[in-house]
Order: sequence, then structure tokens, then C-alpha cells
Amino acid sequence: MATPHAPDPAAAVGPLLRRWRNARRMSQLDLALTAGVSARHVSFLETGRSRPSRDMLLALAGVLDVPLRDRNAMLQAAGFAAAYRETALNDPAMADIRQALELILRQHEPFGAVAMDGGWNIVMANQAYVRFVAALAPSLKLPPPLTFAPPPRLNALRLLFDDAGLRQHVVNWPRLARELLARLSREASATDERAAALLRDLLATSGVPDDWREPDLDTPLALVVPVEVRLGDFTARFFTTITTLGAPQDVTLQELRIESFHAADAATATLIRGMAGGQQI
Repeated sequence: MATPHAPDPAAAVGPLLRRWRNARRMSQLDLALTAGVSARHVSFLETGRSRPSRDMLLALAGVLDVPLRDRNAMLQAAGFAAAYRETALNDPAMADIRQALELILRQHEPFGAVAMDGGWNIVMANQAYVRFVAALAPSLKLPPPLTFAPPPRLNALRLLFDDAGLRQHVVNWPRLARELLARLSREASATDERAAALLRDLLATSGVPDDWREPDLDTPLALVVPVEVRLGDFTARFFTTITTLGAPQDVTLQELRIESFHAADAATATLIRGMAGGQQI
């Protein structure tokens, strides 16, 4: 009986490298010139004719701006150990990070801010965000303000797409949902299986137009996202920004994102400050 051969690491990592190069819209020549290698070598790596060294793989992944989680996957596919750790947010080693998140979210009061993990799950929210969501959908159970939420966590995108969540209150829902789906499509077009699964679920939501199922990877993403929310007879207008931590060396930290809500007009700013002072809507 023949002994099965172990998978060839060169053949396993080549498609991953090509997939990320295509996702970044770079030619083999562009990648080679930026990385300081020959286009022939890049071609050999992608076809499995050559096996990359650990340093070469990390260099190419750096040029392609591959997320740390996927850099680990590429290294392991090539037969190397992972280079980046992944520390759970509730780990004692993350105490300083949890404190930093609390400080960042607190400083954005009286306007909403929320921290999410790589799967768009809410890990911490400030008092303004919790207060605002409670005013729109009292049945939703967010964690208390500025406390770390253990798994399973509420998913921010699912809340937006759910009729029992926030969807019915968002005046410009089609525009907002389309923008967020575009962001998620870009994540799913690489190798993020979590993003791909979430995207499939959201696209299957009732009321999502069929033409949204065709990903738009060419239109640039908006720098800021407008959000219009109906509160009784009043429409609150915000724009949101999403920020990430700079140059982290931990998978969990790189995937953290903080969405901050800013008043888009004076009437909205007055309303939010009134809610912070106990004013009833």
C-alpha cells in the first residue's frame, strides 16, 4: 500500500500569495520591484516551483499589507511557525489594552463610540452608545457602559440589518448598508472566512436587493459614513469614523476597530447633549 505524500509547502503557499497579490491589484512585476526581488522569483513562488524562506514570505506579506492573522496562515502553509501571537482580550496581559479602550471611549462622551473585534462583534461601548441604542431598541441587551463584553457578543452589523434591531430606525439605511457591505466584501475577498460568512448572512437578509450580491470592489470606500436616525419626529444626523490601532504585533489588537459617532448638525449635537443630561426623547 502506497504511503501518502505530505503536502508540498511550496504548492500550498503559492495560491495564497497570488490571492493576496490579486486582492491588492498588484502585478508580479509590481510586487517584485517593491520587495526587491525578481518577477521570475515571484512567479516561481506562486506556481510552487520555488519555496519561499520565512524572511521572504514575511517581506512579501509586508508589501501586500496582509493582516497578521493571514500572515500566520501563509507561514504555516509554507511549513513555518506562526510569527504573531493572538491574545484573548480577557487575558490578564490585555489589561492595559482594555483600560486604553475604556479611556478612548470615555473621552468621546457625550457622543457614541463602540469598540469591535475583527468579526464586527461589540467588545465595549461608551455610555452614549448604550443610551442611544436603548432609546431605539430597548429589547437589545448591550453590556453595561465601558465594561468588557465576553463572548458571545452582539454583532454590530447584524444589529443594523435586523428589523428587530436598528434597521427600522435608520433613515438612510440603503446607503449605509451598501457602504458597510462594500467594506465587508473587501475583507471577504481576501482570505477572511469570518467576513465571508457574515457577508453571506447579511446578503440573505430579507429586503436586501439582489443586485447588492454582486461585490463592488472598484468604488473607493467613503472616508466618513453618514448615518441618519429617526427618533420620534426628529432625525438625528451623524457621521462616523472607524479607527484602528497603529502597528500592533498581536492579531487581536490589529483586528480591533473603534467606531466613533459625530454630530453632523447643531440640532443633533443639542439632542445628544440633552440625552446625556437626562432629557427624555
